[in-house]
Amino acid sequence: MEIRFARPQLHMKMEIHRAMSLTFTCTWSFSAAMMPISEMGSIGCSGPSIKETVFEVLAAIHLQINIWVDGPFSLRVVSPTLLAAEKEEAKAVLTLFLKKQGLSKAFAARTINKSDLFIDHLVSRLHSVHKSRYLVGRELTTLEIRDALIPYLETLHEEYGNILVELVENFPNAPVKEKPLAQVSPSHPTVDSKKLKAVSRMSEEGPEGDLRPQVLYLIELGMDLERIRLITRKFPAFAYYSLEGKIKPVVEFLLDLGVPKSDIPVILTKRPQLCGISLSENLIPTMIFLEDLGVDKKQWAKVIYRFPALLTYSRQKLKSTVDFLYEMGLSAESIGKILTRCPNIISYSVEDKLRPTAEYFRSLGVDIPVLLQRCPQILGLSIEANLKPVTEFFIERGFRMEEIGIMISRYGALYTFSLKENLIPKWEFFLTMDYDKSELVKFPQYFGYSLEERIKPRYARVKECGVTVLLNQVLSISSCNFDKTLNKKMKKMLSEEGSTDSKGKG
Repeated sequence: MEIRFARPQLHMKMEIHRAMSLTFTCTWSFSAAMMPISEMGSIGCSGPSIKETVFEVLAAIHLQINIWVDGPFSLRVVSPTLLAAEKEEAKAVLTLFLKKQGLSKAFAARTINKSDLFIDHLVSRLHSVHKSRYLVGRELTTLEIRDALIPYLETLHEEYGNILVELVENFPNAPVKEKPLAQVSPSHPTVDSKKLKAVSRMSEEGPEGDLRPQVLYLIELGMDLERIRLITRKFPAFAYYSLEGKIKPVVEFLLDLGVPKSDIPVILTKRPQLCGISLSENLIPTMIFLEDLGVDKKQWAKVIYRFPALLTYSRQKLKSTVDFLYEMGLSAESIGKILTRCPNIISYSVEDKLRPTAEYFRSLGVDIPVLLQRCPQILGLSIEANLKPVTEFFIERGFRMEEIGIMISRYGALYTFSLKENLIPKWEFFLTMDYDKSELVKFPQYFGYSLEERIKPRYARVKECGVTVLLNQVLSISSCNFDKTLNKKMKKMLSEEGSTDSKGKG
């Protein structure tokens, strides 16, 4: 079946012809597609069983699962190779989601085998959300695919509950939704019950009153039972990881890298999924890949502690971020240092987060390579919630855009501070100091010092001594050098006053 649309604003991205196995051509308009099914008596179509077929097609639309989207996008712009790869990615996401709902690996696999049409629908969903990306030939990363599909699957789960599997297997035919007060089917336990079961598994004692071996091992590493329960509630599959096959090999590998034993509980709490990843097939190859990109192999212990999820991303996702950093004008050496210092930059979407934020700073006249080297984490901030309010704050206080750009280039962390708790109170105190605001352009690091413990006490000393000291000298030098500077300034001042008095007498 081939469906042609008189207007391109509506396009059936899902390949309904495979679902219907029909061999006729149908032409319809946007208005016809949107009319009630009961009024579909005559549409400009030809072929056998037209009315019944159109009814089936529009019934799929009335499922309200976004089979269609607005926009002049066509699956034809996606290569067959990429389409096949995206289907595999969609299967992986769906499998992961079903397992998180408490389904066994075998049951999830059986469901996936029956869900070809639903997988096609998920792929069409990707093309709907990111159609502008495809039109310019950009592929999605694994994380972007996951980020696009997981919220949608969660929405479907909220709508269909325990019959989501039935929807997946019978798509596009919608199952009858469960009644709100209906009892949960024992064949499809709820997520909460699965979490409770997993937590109970990690808490229960054996015949001799001992906890499970993996629990005892984790306690030996420094975890308490409550932390283990917390991890299990967050990631129920952790309860079923074997000690010798999964947990212990990964922990020993981390210890061999130089990770302190005391850091292991923190790392596993942040990313328990690490224990489910193969060392030989995933972790080690990913680390080698990152080392080739410039990550300092001597710093792995610190990198993993800062952001253990780094080792769980696909190579495609890692490469997309690195390519972006190259595009911004950074050298290979600089990129390696950034990934070592701020590995969580990998977690940000290039197109949805990194690129728009970089463009925003560029519009302020900021040197992006310099900014990234000094404060790479700043590209993870929200433009609307974090960046624009700070820019407006300085504009309202008389700073020119050029000056703001200089301040950011000199001190990227400036935009990471809270307006209410940091910038506003420090600005108000600055107004009581004998400095022109141009001093803040020269030394925006002023906002990085503690108001009560550094700025006020140091400035009080300057006023007490009756001398003039540059703002950066007041705050940036050590206590010892600060005292020396004050003494030197006072001696000079006294010397000049003495010289003036002598001339006056003469």
